[in-house]
Order: sequence, then structure tokens, then C-alpha cells
Amino acid sequence: MQMHNFNSGPSVLPQKVLVQASESIINFNNLGLSILEIGHRTSWFIDVLTEARLLIKELMQLGDEHEVLFLQGGATTQFMQVPMNLLDDGETAAYCDNGIWGSKAIKEAKIFGNVNVVASSKDKQHSYIPKDFAVPADAKYLHYTTNNTVEGTEWHCIPETSVPLVADMSSDIFSHPMDFKRFGLIYAGAQKNMGAAGVTIVVVKKDLLGKIKRPIPNILDYRVHIEAESLLNTPPVFAIYVSLLTLRWIKEEGGLEVMEKRSIERAELFYNTLDSLPLFTPLVVKEDRSLMNATFTIKDEALENEFLALCKQNGMVGIKGHRSVGGLRVSMYNALPLSSVQALCDLMTDFNDRNS
Repeated sequence: MQMHNFNSGPSVLPQKVLVQASESIINFNNLGLSILEIGHRTSWFIDVLTEARLLIKELMQLGDEHEVLFLQGGATTQFMQVPMNLLDDGETAAYCDNGIWGSKAIKEAKIFGNVNVVASSKDKQHSYIPKDFAVPADAKYLHYTTNNTVEGTEWHCIPETSVPLVADMSSDIFSHPMDFKRFGLIYAGAQKNMGAAGVTIVVVKKDLLGKIKRPIPNILDYRVHIEAESLLNTPPVFAIYVSLLTLRWIKEEGGLEVMEKRSIERAELFYNTLDSLPLFTPLVVKEDRSLMNATFTIKDEALENEFLALCKQNGMVGIKGHRSVGGLRVSMYNALPLSSVQALCDLMTDFNDRNS
């Protein structure tokens, strides 16, 4: 049975990447060694790390003012590491609260300084993106989550502000072109659009660092990681290698412009179907719907469970909503074929016709 992978993360990977990664587990670059065995300070792995770093800069069109780091701990660690490095005692950072991950980031930032929540969608269960808000000029930075994986909302423009921008791009990074130069710091877990679980990408503008007074443990200091070229401690070698393969695939397929075109095709097909079926209820206002994660419900819980069972029978995995909100969710990342979305839409249409 063909499988259709709608998991929100770890998520679908390109078939070509899976084949290359599996071959390298047995014999990496014809060395007679597995990628799982090579030393992280050998020239073999340094070449992987260097190429991956350069590809990220190329896809983002960034220069020497930004540095790329490959770290561990997921985006969750970055909720703490960002304010530890950028927010001094008594200073204030601006945050947007548009869902569970933004809320978690706010909680961690309060440990290190003051937090001004300048925009929140909590009043309507995070079903929209606030657009009319002001950021104080003295804020150290503005933090927001570009795509809210759990709630199914996405920022379709970059907030206008004079302060440095910090963005959690875990679930929509490399899915479309944008002016990455406008960001002071970007972080993202790799396990959605750019690889396997285990590595976190941080892209930081170097002149933001070194401005706070508090001591920072070496393992959490971006400056130390920059100096060590992401080799301060043993990195997740295999996860970084899979990210390299995925970045190569994105470039070979035509870059971020092609990724965006495909994202729009998948999302339009799915949302047009969703809106046409009265049995299903979308949860997000149209203008703020995510191209990556579509959230919806069936009002009858018994029918929802029946639909999920039917999806499973047809090889469609990952459609149950996040445990914190329930409902249904379809994740449509870069490597998801349009044919999988079409198969799901056909199943939804048939289910609607039989139960309406």
C-alpha cells in the first residue's frame, strides 16, 4: 500500500534524500565507512558541514554579516538560548503570542528580562495573525513564530519594525523566498522542511552578539559556537548530513521559488476541497492560513474518529491534530507530492458525500 505522509514532524523527506542517506549508512562517499562512523573532526565531515553552511547562505542570499550554526536541543532550547544571548537583566524584548510555541518562548524569555507581548491571537483561539500592533523602539528585539504548526496560521509578510527581528522558522523555513537579511536571528528545527530530527539551525547576525553583561555558559554562547565552527562538542553528524542532502535537493529542484510554487499548489488544492465540504470545518481565517499546516475539525466526534480510521486504512498518516488542541491537521511540507494531497482530497470528498 502506498503511504501518504502528512506528519507534522519528523516529516516527509524527498525519496532521493532517503536513498542517498541509506546508502551512506553503509558506505559514505565510497570510503568503506558509514556516515555513522566517521569522526566529526575529520576532513570528510568538515566538508559536509561547510557545504551545508554555504548552501543555507546561498538559499537565503546572506553574506558574511550572518553566521550559520548547527546546534542541538531543538527549537525548544532556542526559546531560552535567544534571550540568554540577546536580552540583559532589566531590558525588554517584544514577543508575539500566536500559539503554543510562541507562548513557550515567552515563558522562557521572562527568566532573563522583561517581555512585552505586543500582539496576541489568544482571544480567538489563535485562529488569525494580528496585524495592527506597535513595537516599542527600545525593545531589544521582536520575536515571532513565522508558521504556527499546531494552530495552522502563517505570517505571509515580515512585520515592519525598527528593532532586530528574531524568528522561529521551524516549520516553514526554505518553503518560500523572503528577505532573510532583515532578520537578526533565525532558528529552526530541521525535522520539518530541511532534514531529520536531531539538529537545529541558527542563523545569526554577528553584530547582535556580545552586548549583554551576564556570564553565558560556553555551550549556550553563540559566539563560542561561531568560533568553534559548530564543533564545540560532538555534533549530530547524521542529522547534519541529511540536512545537506535536503538542501542539495531544494537547490537542484529550482530553489525557494519552486518550493513556494509547489506549496501554493498543494495548499490551494487542499483548502479549495476543504471549503467545499460542509462536513469539515476549517479553523483559521482564509487570509492567515498556513501553506504548511492545515487545521480543521469534524463536529461529530464519532465521525472524526471514523475518518481517522479510514485515513489509516488508506495509508494516510499524521492527520490527527496536536494533542493540545485535538481536531485534524494536514502538514504539507516541501517533499510532499501533490498526488498525496489529491488522494486525501478524494477521500475527504467521498467521506463527506457518504455522511452529509
